[in-house]
Amino acid sequence: MHVTIEYMILIPILILQIFLFPMLVSAEMNQWIGERQSLELQTAASYFGSSIQQIYLSLNHTSILSCTLQNNLNNQPTIEGHAYTGNATLQTVTNPNADTSEVLTITLNLVGTNIKESTTVMLGQNAAWTNSTFVSNPPTAVIIAQKFPNQTIQLSLGT
Repeated sequence: MHVTIEYMILIPILILQIFLFPMLVSAEMNQWIGERQSLELQTAASYFGSSIQQIYLSLNHTSILSCTLQNNLNNQPTIEGHAYTGNATLQTVTNPNADTSEVLTITLNLVGTNIKESTTVMLGQNAAWTNSTFVSNPPTAVIIAQKFPNQTIQLSLGT
């Protein structure tokens, strides 16, 4: 009699576990994959920001009067099979000392997902940004920087 009652209780629990365990593992894996893709996209955004800032700082010296510089980025074309797109916006920020700086916000979107990451880069007052969009695949992104005699440094992303 007790064996029958135990089977009546345990069999539905075992059947529930057969369906519940794979669903929970699948949900957990999807979350882990999303977090991993988000981290890789953030790394790519930081790489672009760092590259743009380095080029800006290289040209922002009084000994360089005017020049044009084009730097090829060695970006990865996809993140786990998804291409990514990006753009950047430049905003003027005034700090408490009444000095102004330019802040470039770079935003990347992973195509086919809802994953979006951004990073910010501080540039000087003489920075200018040409609004341009970027597509990771094919991986032919370049940073174009042009310094003018008035010390303005025009930056943009190109392919």
